[in-house]
Amino acid sequence: MKKIFRNRPGQNTVEYLLMLAVVVGVVLIAGVALKNYMPGLFRQISGMIGGAASSLGASGGNN
Repeated sequence: MKKIFRNRPGQNTVEYLLMLAVVVGVVLIAGVALKNYMPGLFRQISGMIGGAASSLGASGGNN
């Protein structure tokens, strides 16, 4: 039994392809999630910037 584990070769092509498939899958899932999440985030940031700018304009800025 020790001989089997001792002479085990390194990773072969199939294992590399499986790892690549997992990485590609994770990247695709993250891309879809970000695509759905980012528009709302940009609207929220834009609203915050607009609110801050109007607040500075109403108070007269750095006078």
